[in-house]
Amino acid sequence: MKLGVLAHTFGKQPTSSLAARIAGSGFTSIQLALAKALSDIDSSNGKLSPGLANWVGEQFHKEGIRIAVLGCYINPVHPDAAVRKSELARFKEHLRYARDFGCSIVATETGSVTTYKETHPTSYEEQGFQVLRESVLELAEEADKWGVHVAIEPVSVHTLHTREHMQRLFEEVPSSSVGLLFDPCNLIKVEHVVDQTEFLRDVFDQLYERMIAIHAKDVAFDVSGKKYNPVPGEGILDYPLFFELLKVYKPHIDISLEGVTAEQADDAAAYLRRLWHADN
Repeated sequence: MKLGVLAHTFGKQPTSSLAARIAGSGFTSIQLALAKALSDIDSSNGKLSPGLANWVGEQFHKEGIRIAVLGCYINPVHPDAAVRKSELARFKEHLRYARDFGCSIVATETGSVTTYKETHPTSYEEQGFQVLRESVLELAEEADKWGVHVAIEPVSVHTLHTREHMQRLFEEVPSSSVGLLFDPCNLIKVEHVVDQTEFLRDVFDQLYERMIAIHAKDVAFDVSGKKYNPVPGEGILDYPLFFELLKVYKPHIDISLEGVTAEQADDAAAYLRRLWHADN
């Protein structure tokens, strides 16, 4: 099992200290959001370089940790065109230097589904999708130049909030550099609780070829239907089925633990590893 963790789970720290802390918990890879995780690096627009990226990568490599994914969580549907342009420029900079960090994937989510509700009350979902499509086309063009991947993470309340939306994006952005960062807990909705098997198998059957990274956490719904994320093992996600599907469809894919505190990370990781190896 290739189990990593979101680096900022352990707080914002100097690079070498963070690398040592993560290695001490037995993780061998990370998803690294520079601005959230590294206190000694200025990652604002224009500040990255091959040298800086190599230095960061080396600090983690010394501790036996590989940077599997760069997290660059911009808002690609921001209604202010100038802000959106700046956000896309930031993401493109991460794409340019991803290989120097030692990875080939840069990930983002897709902004709120209600972004354009005020200006397009009857067609806000479609308006958001069209803006997202243009943004992803722009990012895909940059990714193609550098031989790296744009990982899109759909979420149940975001512009891409169903398997069908994700599939449509792949059809309308015909670039193999765009892939899926699949977090089943982010995409699952209350109506899926009754039959998770159908939900999970549908996503894998339709989209497994485009999956390039995985997030692992847990999910539950309170009596009012509000969604929350307990530690793995205390929610409703059918982990045995999820792991079975991963082993069949995407062996050795990078999995990053998410949705836990630093204090919960070790026990959560141990739980996931036990499940993964239960049938071996």
